[in-house]
Amino acid sequence: MTHDKASSWAYAEDIAVEPELMAQARLEAAELGITSLSPATGQFLATLARMPQVSTIAEVGTGTGLCGLYMLCASADAVLTTIDIESEAQNYARDFFTKAGLRTSRYRIINGRSVDLLPRLAQESYDLVLLDGDPLEAEGDFHEAVRMLRKGGMIVIAHALNNDRVADPARRDETTVALRNLGHIAMESEEISCSLLPLGDGLLFGVKN
Repeated sequence: MTHDKASSWAYAEDIAVEPELMAQARLEAAELGITSLSPATGQFLATLARMPQVSTIAEVGTGTGLCGLYMLCASADAVLTTIDIESEAQNYARDFFTKAGLRTSRYRIINGRSVDLLPRLAQESYDLVLLDGDPLEAEGDFHEAVRMLRKGGMIVIAHALNNDRVADPARRDETTVALRNLGHIAMESEEISCSLLPLGDGLLFGVKN
């Protein structure tokens, strides 16, 4: 990789300006030890959520509501179902959604593990699914997300490069191997058309065929 390419990637990240409320959610997440997606990634999610066909969104990994804010504030009426095991973080998310002036009818915050909750969500009923949960459960979450998506629906898998470890074959820790394997599964899937994007910590982005 050339120096210019690295500079271009840094520029793509740095050009993103984060709204104040999102910046507050990011600070609270850091206090709780939660790794948040980058502002540029947040803007990418907002762009997807703004698409006219997006009316239902599912998210694994509520955190303090950062990504939920980006997606819900970008859309006039999309409804978010978000799942996380950390109830304290979800309380912050509720507060931030309230501060953003979002109607409670536009979001459903569910506490629990994705492996238990995603199978309960309706088949072919979602337009956008964001997976930002436990990497060791991400493969199962991926298959459930594909089931949940309508034809033409979009999936985003966060932290797909795992702090640049996934690209290094010498890295064999459990999390890196799980994400590397998931990348291959997603790219080879006949159910979705998928690309790996070097935005933030890496995004797997796919559209259901």
